[in-house]
Amino acid sequence: MCPFLQRKSKISASRKLMLKSLMVAKAKEELEQEMVEKEEQKQKYLQEKAPPIQTGGMSLAELRTLCEVLHAKIDVVDEERYDIEAKVLHNTREIKDLNIKVLDLRGKFKRPNLRRVRVSADAILRSLLGSKHKVSMDLRANLKSVRKEDTEKEKTVEVSDWRKNVEAMSGMEGRKKMFDAAKGSNQ
Repeated sequence: MCPFLQRKSKISASRKLMLKSLMVAKAKEELEQEMVEKEEQKQKYLQEKAPPIQTGGMSLAELRTLCEVLHAKIDVVDEERYDIEAKVLHNTREIKDLNIKVLDLRGKFKRPNLRRVRVSADAILRSLLGSKHKVSMDLRANLKSVRKEDTEKEKTVEVSDWRKNVEAMSGMEGRKKMFDAAKGSNQ
């Protein structure tokens, strides 16, 4: 065999396990660091966009104007949120349509698993014609009835005739009968 196929691992199992655990620990530290950074960015953004409000020492008229300003800002944010939601819905529909077009181009369709349902002819007629019409459809009544006894007798008769014919035609007597029959039809 080729020498590169018989290569053994240069790292022992315990060393592999230790390296794997170190990699997992390092990934966990990086994930925690990333979460802390995201939280810091969120706090910084909120401090820039929404500084804490000092309401102490404000008169009633000033508080009222502050509330009106905040309500106006809330309205603007709600409009932006609504617009973004509408864009997201539009994009998801577009993605869905494009996925359907891709499947159409490939020619592969997901076929649902269908369950076999047994429905009688009467149930089908009731669903089509409604419950007012009491139509019963006996499909077996229209079939031709065949008697087993008649078919068995015919088969036995045919078999017995064939055996008699073979016995009768065997030997010189059979050849004589055939000769006489041929002679009689010529005359």
